[in-house]
Amino acid sequence: MSIDPGLTQRLARLIHDEQAGLKAFIALLQREEALLVEGQIDALTALAEEKTKLYRSLQRLSDDRTVMFARLGAKVSKDNIRIVLADSPDALAAWDVVVTLAADAKERNRINGQLITERLQNNQQALSTLLAAAEHPQIYGPDGQSRPTASSRHLGSV
Repeated sequence: MSIDPGLTQRLARLIHDEQAGLKAFIALLQREEALLVEGQIDALTALAEEKTKLYRSLQRLSDDRTVMFARLGAKVSKDNIRIVLADSPDALAAWDVVVTLAADAKERNRINGQLITERLQNNQQALSTLLAAAEHPQIYGPDGQSRPTASSRHLGSV
């Protein structure tokens, strides 16, 4: 693969941008996790919009990298990126950081998804309990006296 020095510079810029984007994304995932743990569900709506925006930005950088390699007639791969960046140790080090950050972001996102699933299950269980309780008639009246249910017998009756 013939490597244009301009390509190396453009790829290095993309990688540095991706590194910054991933750091921001991880910080957002950390905030999301804290909100989930604290049960601050309402605050998650605004955060979800920000998360989507950051994700799309990262996806654009990835798409740009794919287009760059397509022009070379090559596919994006860790090996091909290392070949293109072989003469740029700073960019190569930044790429290694990007790979590490991407793995961290993936794991944090998985954990947050798990927290959301657990919260959803807890909410569904609570709702089921409340609905089941609503189906049973009141045992006590407003005066605090017990109420007989339709299927119950009064003491001393046949």
